[in-house]
Amino acid sequence: MEQPPDTARRIALQIRAATDAAQKTYTFDDEHDPHLPADRWFQGSTDGLVLFIVFYTQACRWSACSGCNLPSVSASGPVGFPALARQVDHVLDDPAVCAKKAAIAKVIVSNNGSVLDEVTFPTTALMYLVARLNLELPAMRVLSLESRPEYVDVEELEFLARAMRERPVPAEIELAVGFEAFDDGIRNKVFLKGLSLRTFEALVERIRHPHFRLKCYFMQKPVATLSDAAAVTDVCAGIDYLDGVARRSGVAMNLHLNPTYVAHGTPLEAAFLAGDYTPPRLTDVARAVLHGAGKALSIFVGLNDEGLAVSGGSFLRREDGPLVEVLERFNRTQDYATLRRSCEGLGVFGTVVGDVPD
Repeated sequence: MEQPPDTARRIALQIRAATDAAQKTYTFDDEHDPHLPADRWFQGSTDGLVLFIVFYTQACRWSACSGCNLPSVSASGPVGFPALARQVDHVLDDPAVCAKKAAIAKVIVSNNGSVLDEVTFPTTALMYLVARLNLELPAMRVLSLESRPEYVDVEELEFLARAMRERPVPAEIELAVGFEAFDDGIRNKVFLKGLSLRTFEALVERIRHPHFRLKCYFMQKPVATLSDAAAVTDVCAGIDYLDGVARRSGVAMNLHLNPTYVAHGTPLEAAFLAGDYTPPRLTDVARAVLHGAGKALSIFVGLNDEGLAVSGGSFLRREDGPLVEVLERFNRTQDYATLRRSCEGLGVFGTVVGDVPD
């Protein structure tokens, strides 16, 4: 169903106001072909081969997160479900995807916002996507849906979960939510995430009995006020918190750790250009990840800046190739002993300040 003109205008103004309030200066990508997705890529994980799809839709209605410029590759106005259906077709008919359909074990569905927000991602488009996935991906075990908690409708998700169980090989539903930083002041007063622990824990409670999985996106060093050492400490605190939540609730938990890149049109870019911010080093990312050994959650390290970093503002540096390989292997295995040995061999612990996590 198309948005009425007044509704479309109101939502566009809401997105623009949130962007301005966060002092972000990027523009939206209204020239993008609405029949083509924003991006797609493959990655390896303990679930197996992952297809990550980023659909081109109207920008995130929250749009206030200070370090995020993902809305800059989205539309300022609505993208209807007929166009989104063609995006689904484009991805699943792509020869590179077709060649791997038999091996794809997990699909992550994103629109750089909330795919469970029916205003920006119409329900009909989501249903069409699920139908094609069920028909064409026989090895899929997990369907991961990115969303802010306020758009999570458990009854709607139970309907999708039933569809996932109708497959020859049943698949699970995973919710993927942005947490970004554990420190409440950093998360909500500086980064402007708008997520309280109470809201997060209420979400966990709501998805316990349907037995949905939960992925939590964290960013390492998401704001200019964090030192490298403090950024490691914040991620470690997040690991400890999610470990406790997972043990109490029984919800299968994953922490998806994204090293922060400097996104254009954000306050972080201004700090970077002024010499007041440097992206995190992968050596520090590895230190933070090692804190997860023995915890009741898995950890995945995001190693894709999606081409959105300003010049010199990526967390990926020329010398990082060997460590990238180590972290990619860890993503597939969750083998902490091998990760530690590899880090020792690369001299990781000799290049950072502070204690190495146990």
